[in-house]
Amino acid sequence: MQSIEGDWLVALHQDAGRGRQGRSWASANGNFFGSTLVELRPTDPAPQTLSLAAGLALVEAIEVALPGEPLMLKWPNDVLLAGKKLAGILLERNGNRIAAGFGVNLASTPELADREGASLGGKIVPQAFAPLLAARFARMLDLWRASEPPLLAQAWLARSHAIGTRLTVHSSNDERVSGRFDGIEADGALRLRLDEGTIDIVRAGDVEL
Repeated sequence: MQSIEGDWLVALHQDAGRGRQGRSWASANGNFFGSTLVELRPTDPAPQTLSLAAGLALVEAIEVALPGEPLMLKWPNDVLLAGKKLAGILLERNGNRIAAGFGVNLASTPELADREGASLGGKIVPQAFAPLLAARFARMLDLWRASEPPLLAQAWLARSHAIGTRLTVHSSNDERVSGRFDGIEADGALRLRLDEGTIDIVRAGDVEL
């Protein structure tokens, strides 16, 4: 049976979880691993801006599950809890379909070689978190289709690291560029203000705060 937009696949365990740039995603029991499908329409905004909507949906779902937690979006696709990685998103396009995958450390924190992780300590189980995320994603998908891209970018910025935050961008070819966060473009690209004052537009890479 072929999946359609609105369907969700939620696994209670994964043998081969995968993150951005082919990295493995540690899949501990009790954490959330779910994906859904978006069917692109001719009138949809630029596909790359869907990552902004996905991030907003995820942070809202976590807030509903556990209100009052110090959450923050980190470009391009992470949710931080008290500055540590709590969740990540992977978007992959095939033709006019985008698979949106979400991983959230609900129960435990996997060991990460390059960053500190966080978890929600098992206060909510995947089966209870799934409908919260599905509802927020459906709402945000409607807003993504109905809103002008700059408005979505502004909403994402309101939940992200502050303008002026010092950060380093790691590219896929291991290059490192440091500067200060200067916001994002309407299409979701990162604006990095270099030390000499020029703006570098970054469309792919990993960010270290």
